[in-house]
Amino acid sequence: MKTVQAIKEKGKDWNFTSEKLHLKNPLVLVFGNRFSLESSTIHKEIDALFPDGHIVFGTTSGEILGENVFDESITITAIEFEKSRYVIHSENIQEFDNNSEKLGEALASKFNKEGLKHLFIVSDGSLVNGSALIHGLEKNSNDKVSITGGLCGDDTRFEKTLASYNANPKHGEIVAIGLYGHDLEITCANYGGWSPFGPIRNITKSKENVLYELDGKPALDLYKKYLGDKANELPQAALLYPLSLRVKDSNETVVRTILNIDEKENTMILAGDVPEGSTVQLMMSTVDDIAEGASKAAMYAMRNRTKKPELALLVSCIGRKLVMNQRTEEEIEEVIETIGSQAVTTGFYSYGELSPFTNQIGCKLHNQTMTLTLISE
Repeated sequence: MKTVQAIKEKGKDWNFTSEKLHLKNPLVLVFGNRFSLESSTIHKEIDALFPDGHIVFGTTSGEILGENVFDESITITAIEFEKSRYVIHSENIQEFDNNSEKLGEALASKFNKEGLKHLFIVSDGSLVNGSALIHGLEKNSNDKVSITGGLCGDDTRFEKTLASYNANPKHGEIVAIGLYGHDLEITCANYGGWSPFGPIRNITKSKENVLYELDGKPALDLYKKYLGDKANELPQAALLYPLSLRVKDSNETVVRTILNIDEKENTMILAGDVPEGSTVQLMMSTVDDIAEGASKAAMYAMRNRTKKPELALLVSCIGRKLVMNQRTEEEIEEVIETIGSQAVTTGFYSYGELSPFTNQIGCKLHNQTMTLTLISE
């Protein structure tokens, strides 16, 4: 595997942080600030740098390159697989009547299942229901195919997110990268570091990812009560206090972030499904807990590997970044310390993370986690 990395910070020219090699048929991952990727010439600009490349774009709430986290930048990681191959397909949610599950099913059906080992997803994060997308992707999938990735971000604006394949980034786009090859070793893991507090409440009214009532009372009213003065800062303030969700008859908990609120309907819109009959509890975290959580995610991803990872794709959550603030890079440093500095590291801060639980194949939508996909040939 050969890689080339570069960054373009606001007001500056491209800076190649590694040797500018000529790569054959590279997979080119471009993560950047939404305003930067809205440029009408952005695809042409990247294509000029990697004319043989297959370019995947995604907007972020922060860009990860090496051990650093950037804002208002564009990062590039170009990868030449020497023993493996990849295939890329994309769809737009607006062509499926905003039905995320149907889109996921259609997208997955485009891939030849023979030899497919992994799907890495770069998805719109403002129109897509992450849980439903996963259900669609897995509907007819091979149990041996793992899925990871993330929902694109838009800093803390929550206005719109963009993604694309070999085109200028678009609203509502979902890109899937299929990885094939007997020589590939791919492991993944996620971990949060958040602690529940306060009463456990029952979801008494919801529809997919829209939460109406908790314990028979308007959910938004209860949430605002807990936030106090911070309620005026919604939806951004919600990133600091996500919900721990336990689905009825399940022992597993996942974290759900509130992406937006509807004052008129008195509802909360979350990144994934919140089924009726489930229970939720507020959560909070500290800088040290989040850094430790990143270290645990890396430890789980390294468990049982036979080769050192050559490429590390990191998807962390905007909520973690807000808690960490000036110390955000500490969680990246924790990851690199665990997986080793030989791995080329890239990724982004997201509105939702896609990853299986440890020792499982089935993917889940997570929020407020550090998610790793470690790849070697």
